Amino acid sequence: MLANIPRAVLQPENKTYDTTDEWYVALAEMHIAQLIFQHNDLVTTEDDCRNKYVARQLFRRLAKDHRLSTFGFADDSWSAQSKSWSSQLSQAPKSWKPDIDEWTKVYDMRLQTWLSAMEKAENDIGRETLPFFLSTHMRESWETGRFWLNYAAKNSRAFDTVFWKYLDEKFFGPREEDISKNDLWKTRVRLLSEKERAAMEPFVEWKMEDKKTRKSVDWDPEVAKQRLSEVLFD
Repeated sequence: MLANIPRAVLQPENKTYDTTDEWYVALAEMHIAQLIFQHNDLVTTEDDCRNKYVARQLFRRLAKDHRLSTFGFADDSWSAQSKSWSSQLSQAPKSWKPDIDEWTKVYDMRLQTWLSAMEKAENDIGRETLPFFLSTHMRESWETGRFWLNYAAKNSRAFDTVFWKYLDEKFFGPREEDISKNDLWKTRVRLLSEKERAAMEPFVEWKMEDKKTRKSVDWDPEVAKQRLSEVLFD
């Protein structure tokens, strides 16, 4: 079990998704499952838990509203074709030292050098030979923020940092200035549904109590499915 997530709530290992939207919804729901079932060290404070709850509910809504599958593409028809390479891009940052801002600056410089070399190679081959220039779409991915979308979708450890740093304001507009890290949830909680808002404080209370017992929980499969369904509001 990954992060103590019961197998009963995971998608089948070899499942194939018919659309990019389905893929994003599945990943969004796994982020919610992690918040529920990872027993130790995922949340540190009540506000940290609220931040994570709000971010995951909003990310799933974006996926269900088909807003992730076309985000960052100049041509909507490209999104369904390019999931494989854009997903591969998201495997880059394994660590952010000293922090994500510094990492981004360094990566951007290296990426521009690499893309220039790729563009030269593609031009040497010629457009009549290649169906498209991969460098063009990779550059768009970086410049529009789709790089970060795919990274957040696939990497649970980075999800919250990337969501609040690079995705939140792209989808929901500017936040107030000088908002502390602990108060990020306050800027977006109004966007949750009435049911999601009503369930947040009971969830936070349960999660903070749950983390006090530092041992893995052996979830009954049906109970686990029901618990996930309660937070997904299905």
